[in-house]
Amino acid sequence: MDVDLLVHNADIITMDDCYPRATSFAVLRGRVVAVDETFGLNAKHILDAQGATIVPGLGDSHNHMAWYGLGLSEIDLSEVRDLGQLYVLVAARAAELGPDEFVIGNGYYHAKTGGHPKREDLDRAAAGRPVWLKHGSGHMAAVNTVVLEMAGVLDGTAVVPDGGVVELDEAGVPTGILEEQAQKLVVDLVTPYSLDHLSNSLERAAAQYASEGLTHVTEAGIGGGWIGKTPIELAAYQRVRDRGGLRVRAQLMPTVDALHPLISHPDDGVGFGLDLGITSGFGDDLLRIGPMKIWLDGGLASRTAHVYEQFCDQHSHGYFQDDPEVLRTQVLQAHRSGWRIAAHAIGDRTIDFALDILEEAQRRWPRPEVRHRFEHAGITTPEQIVRMAKLGITPVPQGRFIHDLGDTMAAALGPGRRDSLYRVASFLKAGLRVPGSSDRPVAYGAPLAGIQSMVERLTEMGLCIGPEERVDAQTALRSYTVDSAWIAGEENERGRIRPGMAADFVLLGDDITKVAPERISQTQVVATFLGGECTHGSTALHWQAPSTSTVQDSISN
Repeated sequence: MDVDLLVHNADIITMDDCYPRATSFAVLRGRVVAVDETFGLNAKHILDAQGATIVPGLGDSHNHMAWYGLGLSEIDLSEVRDLGQLYVLVAARAAELGPDEFVIGNGYYHAKTGGHPKREDLDRAAAGRPVWLKHGSGHMAAVNTVVLEMAGVLDGTAVVPDGGVVELDEAGVPTGILEEQAQKLVVDLVTPYSLDHLSNSLERAAAQYASEGLTHVTEAGIGGGWIGKTPIELAAYQRVRDRGGLRVRAQLMPTVDALHPLISHPDDGVGFGLDLGITSGFGDDLLRIGPMKIWLDGGLASRTAHVYEQFCDQHSHGYFQDDPEVLRTQVLQAHRSGWRIAAHAIGDRTIDFALDILEEAQRRWPRPEVRHRFEHAGITTPEQIVRMAKLGITPVPQGRFIHDLGDTMAAALGPGRRDSLYRVASFLKAGLRVPGSSDRPVAYGAPLAGIQSMVERLTEMGLCIGPEERVDAQTALRSYTVDSAWIAGEENERGRIRPGMAADFVLLGDDITKVAPERISQTQVVATFLGGECTHGSTALHWQAPSTSTVQDSISN
């Protein structure tokens, strides 16, 4: 047999339970055609892995690729630990811009800076320019006076969307903090982004993703709402794919705001969705439509998740993102119309609300095989986990949240509730899968860092949250390979290295299932391959057609 690529002299973690370890495999037309049984094959290219560990391509089941890509050209506030430093960065960026251009920053956390930016201080720093600073959680933003004036907040003409809050001080004056759906007041001032700008941002993000070993990502919200960049957002992904810059397989979640009533035959039951009846699963092996994304509540870092017991550091229970009946109707309509549902549900009160709706949906229009999911599933009780397993609802928590946001979340919930945060082991024991994800840029998105956090569950300050929820590295790796493929409905396409699967794989500088946990995130990603083509590591890999069977490609570490 003639093949395109032969990889040998490797330590391969196949993630195939029937054949867990191998030393070689062959690739033809983007797919694995042989594992270990490669002797005598003629190959256009031969890759000597020189003993490197190879794992299947890593997936991120919940990230925000466009948000992250756009952020690469904005002020990075993620490491700011002082408001004075924040104002200096704002002033420096403002000096580079025209008088009417927006100063945009992303990633600040008020728990780490000692408070939210003050709009008057932002006014001075920006010298009259509009300022929009996105909170790292994505659930709130800080703006200055100019933006409040442009949005009609100060003169009372603004219509604050349901599920949003414009924060007021004790005198009833807007502080400049916009929560949840109220962020749309500023989003509407700067969107839609041009396809050129958005495409270039996506391409920058894709290059970073490939460098971290990612071969598949799910974009958790496009086309509408406060997270949408343009109503024609899918066109940007298509443009990047067509010019060869996507580098990862991408599944895109349209937001509920992008869906609308449809006219169809009464017998079809398709009354809500995208034009032409397009629904979850439409697309090709590089770009597909995923579930419908709907936000039911807010976040823990912003104290807007809907919880039964109020937050320890605020007299608040959080809130729903819209009128509960509106949310219920939207979920029921999407389920009946053939969509998979990705419901953002963090607070325990919201989890019960979502469970009730999906139980009703399955009772009225049974779809027993559908893979509905709860994005984040931040606070869950044992009883809720049992219900999730019974209904077949997959939790999609973010292991890295424990490290990056665990300290502020623990402060919000207190010792009595913090160990219920972003469970993993309890979900697995109930028979649920736990797909790996980051929610990037809310948290650091490198998948090896996420795997390490699933193993350690240590916060930035060294607190271990939910020690009983820790898992071993092999289990965490399964989350980022097998289970990330499964939740996307692509378990027969990727997630393992075995014949018939897409040749998506990663060369690592060490075996992450054997190194000390604290070293997992420091492991080098030597190269990443998508469908047998190198998407990262081209400076280290030198391809040549072998003249004899002894000629090999070389890897330099």
